[in-house]
Amino acid sequence: MAELEGQVDRIVYRNEENCYTVARLKTEGPDLVTVVGNFLAINEGETLRVWGQWVNHPEYGRQLKMEDYQTVIPATREGIERFLASGAVKGIGPVMAKRLVDKFGLATLDILEKEPHRLAEVEGIGPIRAEAIAAAFQSQKEVRDVMVFLQGHGVSPAYAARIYQEYGPQAVDVVRTDPYRLAADVYGIGFKIADQIAANLGIAADSPGRIRAGLNYILHLASEEGHVYLPREELTRRGMELLEVDEAKVDAALEGLDEAASVHVDGETCIYPRYLWAAERGVAAKLLALQASFQGDLEDMEGPLNLAERDAGLTLAPQQRLAVLRALSRGVIVITGGPGTGKTTIIRFIHKLLKKKGVRVALASPTGRAARRLKEATGAEAKTIHRLLEFGIVEGRPCFQRDEDRPLSQGAVIIDEVSMVDISLMHSLLKAIAPGTRLILVGDVDQLPSVGPGNVLRDIITSGVVETVRLTEIFRQRGESLIVKNAHRINEGMFPILTTREGDFFFIEEGEPQNIVALIKGLVKDRLPRYLSCDPVEDIQVLSPMRRTITGVDNLNKVLQEALNPPNPHKGVVRSGSRLFREGDKVMQIKNNYQTMIFNGEMGRILRIDGEEQKVLVQFADEQGDKVVAYGPEDLDELALAYAVSVHKSQGSEFPAVVLPVTTQHFIMLQRNLLYTALTRAKRLAVFVGTKKAIAIAVKNNKIDVRYSLLDRRLRGLIEG
Repeated sequence: MAELEGQVDRIVYRNEENCYTVARLKTEGPDLVTVVGNFLAINEGETLRVWGQWVNHPEYGRQLKMEDYQTVIPATREGIERFLASGAVKGIGPVMAKRLVDKFGLATLDILEKEPHRLAEVEGIGPIRAEAIAAAFQSQKEVRDVMVFLQGHGVSPAYAARIYQEYGPQAVDVVRTDPYRLAADVYGIGFKIADQIAANLGIAADSPGRIRAGLNYILHLASEEGHVYLPREELTRRGMELLEVDEAKVDAALEGLDEAASVHVDGETCIYPRYLWAAERGVAAKLLALQASFQGDLEDMEGPLNLAERDAGLTLAPQQRLAVLRALSRGVIVITGGPGTGKTTIIRFIHKLLKKKGVRVALASPTGRAARRLKEATGAEAKTIHRLLEFGIVEGRPCFQRDEDRPLSQGAVIIDEVSMVDISLMHSLLKAIAPGTRLILVGDVDQLPSVGPGNVLRDIITSGVVETVRLTEIFRQRGESLIVKNAHRINEGMFPILTTREGDFFFIEEGEPQNIVALIKGLVKDRLPRYLSCDPVEDIQVLSPMRRTITGVDNLNKVLQEALNPPNPHKGVVRSGSRLFREGDKVMQIKNNYQTMIFNGEMGRILRIDGEEQKVLVQFADEQGDKVVAYGPEDLDELALAYAVSVHKSQGSEFPAVVLPVTTQHFIMLQRNLLYTALTRAKRLAVFVGTKKAIAIAVKNNKIDVRYSLLDRRLRGLIEG
């Protein structure tokens, strides 16, 4: 690790929110040295000792990327004067800095700290101004003290800056008394980092606070795995393993969490994060109430439907007709079916007939891409669920502005791609639907479940409480599409057709992982763009079952980035950890950002990178058009390359062409619904690259991952409360 000491000559750039700074240091050499990193409250004129790694920026040359630093108290009259003249202390400018140093010399900083009343001895400083300057100096010193304390307990400068931004001068007290608060309050600091800080502070491994924080962390991880709750036995086991404490201490901590209303213990055996318990309970109650409140009209819709068919120049199949008529006469209905079964046609007819009856209809989907498709299919306005519910920041808190107190005004709500909706989003949606409103839920229950907790669509169908129409007849392209045929074969446990060399589905057999990667690279860069006359970045999407391994998402992204967007001296570049982004890269948002309203799974392209300020501009497309969002260095962990994405992340999207590696390297992820979901993302062409053995394993494996959820039982009235 390199070490450097020098005086801050100029601060080129500073982000006040996260303290990311680009500064020039005057060292013993003739040239100024550039240092970059999260520096907390440094000023021109200060002397710094910086540790870090030398990097060569393609545009700005050699820089020291700071990993740690200390402020060195100025030891010369010139250094003290320059420090005070920099504006570091409010109320002192260049003229006053010179007067102070002329008066007190090397003792100036000591006078400011210990004898501030003596400042009044200097021309132009009266008692009131002396008091204000002393207060400003003390405040500036508090920032430094916080930084020194946090770094002394193993907190990196970047995290220290975030902690200070959150708590201000109280940061030291918060960290000392309850370091586990950091995991909940400070973005990027999870339980494990908070636990390291706590250990450095001497907090005992069996302290109740640590165990409670650990159990909350386990429940959070479980929700990321799709669980709404954990069985008490499993939570206890995981807690004992993570925290290395005995069962009695875990049980005692659980009681404490229950008393503090952090968790809900349902029937002594199911441990919920309280917000997920409220969501599951609320979804069941709201769905049942919505059904009960609907007053169906007696008007026969057969005639209007016949007219609508004639106007559209097509005749609905019996299943489609049944779905439309039931949707018009029921309060809540589910319509589910695979690709090519006419779900979009049904939505179009339902929407048209409701409008003719004078019913206002809201159309929505979980993602921007799905909402755009819905808009194109119906010719009517379609929104994301977040936009439908008017998501925004109110009094500094993210929330939906449509709820029980201000429900949606439409008489019918149609939601497409419902398999993607998790328990929390469904709860928010149902809270915003007024009694008596029709709710039509459309989706493919055989796809992968939502990324978030719950298995909402499957649970609603399994309960038998909500009327469900299952579509099985294939209409798309009159059943000639191999994408559609093979999707249904896979879903029914049959091996897909691999022998044809024509049509919209191809299989390339290759067992060696390195060769699979090379084949995918060639397909995406050359063969498929020529075959389809398409753009390799915009129109071709590589999917993979896993992130790791040679044929996983991470490695494929590196390979495809070099192939499709190679280095170019005219392209801006920025690094974030081990990742590198270039102008022109295809990227994905990987966590919800409630400030920018860009959500997990949305894809975009990098328009421009400002290397000096480390700012990245990304263009996204949503149902309302294109949107450009700026990312600072602290935000880059929200982005990932998206030349290849996981099958789960591709839900709700369709692409002209999809390429999927299918190898036994991904054995633990080879499942029927994963293969089915991947194939149904393709519109014009799908290519599987791998082995027949891996495909056979996936087709045979119909074991659906267990998700701990009690929604179906609540809907059936088997659980009270």
